[in-house]
Amino acid sequence: MTAPARPRLLGEVRRAKILAWLREEGSARVRALADAFAVSEVTVRQDLEKLEAEGHIVREHGGAFLKSVPQQVRALALQHHENMDEKRRIGRAAAALVGDGETIILDSGSTTTEVAAALIGRRDMTVVTNALNIALMLGAEPGFEVHMPGGHFKAPTLSLSGDRSADYFRGLFAKTLFLATAAIDVEAGLTYPALSDIAVKRAMIAAADRVCLVADASKIALRSFTALGGLDLVHMLITDDRIRDADRAAIEAAGVEVIVA
Repeated sequence: MTAPARPRLLGEVRRAKILAWLREEGSARVRALADAFAVSEVTVRQDLEKLEAEGHIVREHGGAFLKSVPQQVRALALQHHENMDEKRRIGRAAAALVGDGETIILDSGSTTTEVAAALIGRRDMTVVTNALNIALMLGAEPGFEVHMPGGHFKAPTLSLSGDRSADYFRGLFAKTLFLATAAIDVEAGLTYPALSDIAVKRAMIAAADRVCLVADASKIALRSFTALGGLDLVHMLITDDRIRDADRAAIEAAGVEVIVA
C-alpha cells in the first residue's frame, strides 16, 4: 500500500518533528526521513547538521541517532519526564479501575509506567506489555504473571515494536488496555511521532474489551506525525485537571468517557 503524500513542513517545524521521531525510535536513516517528510536527502542532512549542532543527536553515515540513548538504556530511564505529578495521579486513577485476577495490556510510555507502579500489591494479575521497564517492575512482584512479545527493541521507549510484536497480540484476549499517545485531537484522533508502533497499538486495541487512553492534558488538542485512528478507538480517557472545559466537552461528544485525576 502506498502511503499518502505528506505536505511539506517549514524547516523549524520539520526539525522538531524529526527530533520527536528520533526520541521515539532512537535512530533513523536519511532516506527514510526524506521519504517521510517529503523533502530531499540534502535537506534532511542539513536538518540533522543543525540538530547535531544543538547537541540533540549524533550524525553517522546515512543517518543519525539520539545522543542520550546509551545512558538511558543503561539506566532503564525513559525520555519523557515532564508533568510527572500529573502522570502519577493518572496512574493511580487508572489502577483503581483494575481488580484482582484480571488480564490487562500495558502499552509502553511514562504514563503507563505510572499505571504499573500503582498496580503493585494486586493479586493474581496477568499483564501483557511491550515495555521492558514495566516487565521488570511487575515481573519481580508476587501476584503478577507478566508476558512480553518479541520484536524490534526501541531504546528510547524501552519497548518492543514492529510486525513481530504486533503478531503476538493477535489471538490474545484482555479485559483492559491502557494505551499511551503522543497527541490527541478531536479531528485527527490519536497521533504519534513515528510509524513503527502503529501496527502494535492496533493489535493491542483489537485484543482488549476496553481501551483506556492515559494521557496528561498537555497532549490534548495537539497533532503529531502519524495517525493511529480516531477517538472511536477509545472508550475512556484518563487525564489530569488541567484539561480545558471545551476540550473535555468535545472529547465526550465524540463518545469517550473522560476521567479527571
